[in-house]
Amino acid sequence: MIKLTQLIQCKHRRMITIYNTLTKTKEPLVPRNNKKIKMFVCGPTVYDYIHIGNARTFVFFDVVTKYLGSQGYEVDYIQNITDIDDKIINKANQENKPWKEVADFYFEEFKKDMVALGVTAPKYIRATDHIEEVKKQVKTLISKKHVYLIENDGWYFDLKTFPEYGKLSGRSAGMAEADDAVSRIDESDKKRNKGDFCVWKLANKSEIGFWEDEELGYGRPGWHIEDTAITEHYFGPQYDIHGGGQDLIFPHHEAEITQQESASGLKPFVKYWLHVAFLVNKDKKMSKSKSNFTTAHELLEKYPKEVLRFYLLSGHYRQPLEFSEKLLNQSAAAMQRIKEFLNKITLSEKEDKYENPITESINKTKDDFKIAMNDDFNTPRAIAEIFGLIRGINSLRGIKSLPQKASDEIIKFFDDIDAILGIIPTEQKEIPVEVQELVNKREKSREEKNYDEADKIRAQINDLGYEVEDTIYGPLVVKK
Repeated sequence: MIKLTQLIQCKHRRMITIYNTLTKTKEPLVPRNNKKIKMFVCGPTVYDYIHIGNARTFVFFDVVTKYLGSQGYEVDYIQNITDIDDKIINKANQENKPWKEVADFYFEEFKKDMVALGVTAPKYIRATDHIEEVKKQVKTLISKKHVYLIENDGWYFDLKTFPEYGKLSGRSAGMAEADDAVSRIDESDKKRNKGDFCVWKLANKSEIGFWEDEELGYGRPGWHIEDTAITEHYFGPQYDIHGGGQDLIFPHHEAEITQQESASGLKPFVKYWLHVAFLVNKDKKMSKSKSNFTTAHELLEKYPKEVLRFYLLSGHYRQPLEFSEKLLNQSAAAMQRIKEFLNKITLSEKEDKYENPITESINKTKDDFKIAMNDDFNTPRAIAEIFGLIRGINSLRGIKSLPQKASDEIIKFFDDIDAILGIIPTEQKEIPVEVQELVNKREKSREEKNYDEADKIRAQINDLGYEVEDTIYGPLVVKK
């Protein structure tokens, strides 16, 4: 007899649960409006190419959107584009170009990189297209006495008017840490409180990148307020999911909560907060300020999108991911293995009979994949289930011949997976038959612990102009 606790556990495994930074717990996903989800993710400041750490965030939320869609949710996903900022203006001055030309160029390059990475989910919203919405929210905050003016500087939020500041990060205004977006904190010796932040920056009319307003003065948006002005316009004062990189928790997302809840009086501003951990380069966070970053643009010239997506999804999004050529090569090897497996399925002789063990294996993998993704979008575990299926089918029987129905089910399953993860290679460089035979022979020698023979075979592979590197996903074979 099945116990009640077992039934509850079974039901829970089929619910989508996500880790909420606000509550510091995993919670069932219960949208505000049935199965309609409104999601916002902080986009780039377009003054340079994005680095691969930024790409991790954007690829992850692309997968989130596609997985939720596969489960019957309707996701309205928008991402802001900060196309006016000190960094853009400084870059424009360095290159002696109009600031808008710089912003437009890097915005277009960003979109190209996203398409190249297979990121298709979000709608991009430019900050400069919503200046009026920013002004409106600033004026609302002024009218509610949350904002004060520093002459010849800007309008600042008074944190003493919002006692809950810090509820997302668990920190106070003066507790900035090394990994925060501290370069974006507004400094002024005339601020009432150390953590007060600017919502409308003032300037004289000789400066570029500013807008006129009779009440506020000649100025432009502060960094934090563009996001809440945009989301209030498209989603209203409250919505379901807000995402971004871990470094944005404090002070950026903390400031967003402060602004929107003060302006509307409604709480919580966002129901679920999701944050992606850093990419680390030799144990240090990858960032432009540390000059230790590699751009997604550069890597896309070297690796197929499937390899980069696999690499970025190979670690849990809440855990730091090491950036290394070794891990990228492991991802490339995984792509080779998937492609070889699917080629065998496609080229196998088809039988009329139907073999139950294969379809049972496929159905179990489908269920386990869903359980993994339902558990806070656990992509590494989901990927492990895919390779478990490959191993299982290979060991279950040879696949020189397969029942037609089983073959169709395998291919359909991998198509469905690709629609979510985007990791199934569409193209793969063909390895000569004689090289592949040697690789297979070497693998057998290694399995039998005949390492001297394996080394001799490696030398034969090298003589044919190829190299083989052993990875956790099997051998990676590349042309020298």
